[in-house]
Amino acid sequence: MSLPLIMIATTLVAFTLGGLTTWPLIRQLQHRLTDAIWQLEHDPLTGLLNRAGLLTAHTTLTTADDAGPIMAVLIDLDDFKPVNDTHGHDRGNDVLAQIGERIHDIATLHGGIAARLSGDEYAALLPVRTTDPARIGEIFVTLISQPVQLGADREPVTVTASVGLALVEATDPLQEVALRRADIAMYHAKHHGRNRHCSYEPGMAMPAAEHHRGPRLRDRGQLNSKATA
Repeated sequence: MSLPLIMIATTLVAFTLGGLTTWPLIRQLQHRLTDAIWQLEHDPLTGLLNRAGLLTAHTTLTTADDAGPIMAVLIDLDDFKPVNDTHGHDRGNDVLAQIGERIHDIATLHGGIAARLSGDEYAALLPVRTTDPARIGEIFVTLISQPVQLGADREPVTVTASVGLALVEATDPLQEVALRRADIAMYHAKHHGRNRHCSYEPGMAMPAAEHHRGPRLRDRGQLNSKATA
């Protein structure tokens, strides 16, 4: 074999061996990148989307060629603190995870997506397949209030939720319109007794301040902006 051919063959062998060596590293880096992206957009406790993931999903949902009106659902568990105080945070997390599964199942059944926004607050975005949001609200309220099993040696835990619903256009911003209207409706559900749902109506305003539980959803972005300014 001539010297040029030997040099070419040696180069090819070295390149092939190098590729075989680096390929596992490339695949490992790809897996790490995929995991990192997943963690950025998902809640680690429930596996649901987080706020950032919900925003991304909303963009995908509303920019599709067949995008139509959507139903924004905001779900806040009623008086969840006693669950942690009585059963401990680990069991409380179990309850949050199981409630998250129920919300995910309902959203998926109706062609939508679910998210855990914070603590005991969840959200869902559903394509509008009915002009009667009350039926969807009743499903959420009823299934969430079913007892949660925490093990054969423990009594089941029952929690309820206040659910706000808002019908919005695909072009409406998620935070400033869809979730804000659902937030207002949710507080009306709390104001009228909890363990119920309420649908947003034009002109509906937030109930009196004493009924609020901390900063409202529509205010949190402003608070975060001030904190990072």
